[in-house]
Amino acid sequence: MKSLQLNNGATMPCIALGSWVGTDPKELARASSWLLTALEAGYRHIDTAALYGTEGAVGEAVRQSGIPRKDLYITTKLPFHHTKRVRESLDKSLKRAGLDYFDLYLVHWPQVVVYKNNNLVPLNADGSVMLDETSDFNDTWKEMEKVVASGKAKSIGVCNFSIKTLEQLLKTAKVRPAVLQIELHPYLAQNELLEWCEDKGIMVVAYAATGYAVVREDPIIVALAKKYNVTPTQIVLSWHVGRGTGLVVKSENASRQEENLKVIELHEEDARRIDALDKNRRLCIQPDKQGKVFGWTFDRLGWQEERVLQTEAKL
Repeated sequence: MKSLQLNNGATMPCIALGSWVGTDPKELARASSWLLTALEAGYRHIDTAALYGTEGAVGEAVRQSGIPRKDLYITTKLPFHHTKRVRESLDKSLKRAGLDYFDLYLVHWPQVVVYKNNNLVPLNADGSVMLDETSDFNDTWKEMEKVVASGKAKSIGVCNFSIKTLEQLLKTAKVRPAVLQIELHPYLAQNELLEWCEDKGIMVVAYAATGYAVVREDPIIVALAKKYNVTPTQIVLSWHVGRGTGLVVKSENASRQEENLKVIELHEEDARRIDALDKNRRLCIQPDKQGKVFGWTFDRLGWQEERVLQTEAKL
């Protein structure tokens, strides 16, 4: 599997298996079984998070696989209600996973949320997210930097940041983020952000990488899948790899897990056709009725509104 070079000299497998399964206890209980089949299929990078509830399942699959820990790359994330307890939160994640270290530890969101009885998303009386405005992600990052020094995380990075929030972060950061994980797919190509990160030496990793059925069923993607005799998912994943980004893709099905590792090289003109599908459309994260995402407006997040295309790309 192709590996990506990070700004601290570490290498990271390009394709990660995602482990989000929702909150159903039955689904959480069976996660380790399909995580194991993914490792057996050749995945060497697994993406999890404290908020996902699958850190334990990831650790169990790692142990069952028999694959040496040094040959695996495990990513997890700091939840936004633990931003004032970074070391404690990381230690609990390690304990849940039964691991000595994580390869990559990410700040899951730029927001700082109040810690209240470990409630994942504490709410105010009006239903809005209970934000903690007494600190910010610059303060969180200082604690993240200590994590690297401790050896409990080999690399650190952020999720869901933008040029706006990254610029603020870099004003005080002593350790530059190694990775930025963001929603990224053909309908949300994030070209400006990718270019900015490349200039700063920050590796971009895509989540919601396939764009779900909305993108996979786009006529351009379907036509290209037929042309190359592969699946629409393989077309989209190959587009990501061709752009030089990492990606997170999830499947619980053993055959599809294997299939998703088989990326191809797209002809330049076909990659350009996929580029032209960009609408700046978010499919994974949507604002609430107040127009906010976990308490922040798009403006505060530094996210752009959807752009309406005047013409659609055609084969």
